[in-house]
Amino acid sequence: MSGFLSAIESQRVYIIAEAGVNHNGDIKLALELVDAAVAAGADGVKFQTFSVEQLVAAGTPKANYQNGVGQPAESQAQMLEKLALSESEHRQLQKYCLKQGIDFLSTPFDCGSLKFLVNDLGLDVIKLSSGAITHGPLLLAAGESGANIILSTGLSSLGEVEQALMILSYGMLNSSVAPSLSAFASAYHSKPGHKILQERVTLLHCTSQYPAPIADLNLRAITTLKDSFAINVGFSDHSKGIIAPLAAVASGAVVVEKHFTLDCNMTGPDHKASLSVDELAEMVRGVRDVELALGSAEKSCTVSEEENRVVVRGSLTALVDIPAGEVFTEKNMGVKRPGRGVSPVNYWAWLGKRAGRDFLKDEAIE
Repeated sequence: MSGFLSAIESQRVYIIAEAGVNHNGDIKLALELVDAAVAAGADGVKFQTFSVEQLVAAGTPKANYQNGVGQPAESQAQMLEKLALSESEHRQLQKYCLKQGIDFLSTPFDCGSLKFLVNDLGLDVIKLSSGAITHGPLLLAAGESGANIILSTGLSSLGEVEQALMILSYGMLNSSVAPSLSAFASAYHSKPGHKILQERVTLLHCTSQYPAPIADLNLRAITTLKDSFAINVGFSDHSKGIIAPLAAVASGAVVVEKHFTLDCNMTGPDHKASLSVDELAEMVRGVRDVELALGSAEKSCTVSEEENRVVVRGSLTALVDIPAGEVFTEKNMGVKRPGRGVSPVNYWAWLGKRAGRDFLKDEAIE
């Protein structure tokens, strides 16, 4: 069982250090990124697997955030060619991750890459990018693969997320009905379809901008996704800093994914929106602290509070000397610390009673 599945079962936040293409196509840098993720305390380190030929049509321009990377006139395909890792390099990375004690993860951007990751490398967890939300064939292949799916939901409406889940549920159920929108919907609305999504799918709330403006993060959508689909929800963050991932964990995220780099000034499309190695380690520590602070949903006096109960709470107390037989009134009885005597919630029940003995000023009434 992968560390991801164990974390989900134990309700421990799973932290993905997103190396992505920040290796710049250099396997040595990729291995260094693995070491950095291990040192930071991440649970998994994630790369990207793609065939440029299957992913991008010739002449497709780069995204705005990718401009300034590489040659000014180069296409997105030309840029990505420099960032792709070979199958043998994937195997080398997976083997190294196993040796270093960290999960190897990758995002396939095409069906051939998905098949390689699941069938050749044997991955039981696949991360799909936000761009896959409408990639019907890739969603169907992912559902049929038998792998557990982590799906980012950037760029998407709630309806588009639901449609993606419909396709995944159909694929996971290995339906004999020919694929169609109506067949997907039938699988999704069935009890087995709902159950299998709960068991095998985790959604990641995400804002797909690099870097993402804080005002566009909409972390309350984590709750919306949980309430709408009743499955595990995490957060894939592209904002600067570590505030958003910590807030996401406090909002109930069970997975946190964050880009990191060995050097934010390196040439490449994602370095500027990535954490430094030190920042990644700080984020991991912060997530664990928030996770610890969330604790239990039970409201009770904790062990650490016990010693303060007597000091902070008060007791019914004589405000003046009270001789035996005198009636307790608002003038001679009040509430003062410490809390070793009668609880002051009983104040009104004691008004009008007579003192059974003498009480000195500031003595707890009993």
